[in-house]
Amino acid sequence: MQNMANTYSQIYIQFVFAVKGRQYLVRKDIKAEIHKYITGIVKNKEQKLLAINCMPDHTHLFIGMNPDIHISNLVRDIKANSSRFINDKKLIKGKFSWQEGFGAFSYSHSHLDRVVKYVLNQEDHHKKRTFKEEYIDLLEKFNIEYNPKYVFEFYDN
Repeated sequence: MQNMANTYSQIYIQFVFAVKGRQYLVRKDIKAEIHKYITGIVKNKEQKLLAINCMPDHTHLFIGMNPDIHISNLVRDIKANSSRFINDKKLIKGKFSWQEGFGAFSYSHSHLDRVVKYVLNQEDHHKKRTFKEEYIDLLEKFNIEYNPKYVFEFYDN
């Protein structure tokens, strides 16, 4: 990716964030509309969306990043604007919001195809394991220290 003169970068990040309280609010019938809206946000921020998949209780984004944007600002804007969109369009009953925090996991160019497939095949992954198991596995695989108490608010569904 090229942005600023003589600045070249290759930064690929998978973002994972949950629906507040890990509630199952992103239904299949509204998923495409949410994907399209989030894709627009990412594009407007001049980032390259490689894959997106909103599950009922969490979302995966895989983005090719320009180095001139703060990761936390991008995620904040995606979450705030998509929450507003979902609420303004009344896509769910009640108030929708994403949970605080997110996971950000970096990958090399050689992993692109594998990560895109992983994000797009979330439905299959979650037949075998829960989101909580998947997320903790990512944290451990990337050697990220965490306190289980603060990973996510998990409601028993």
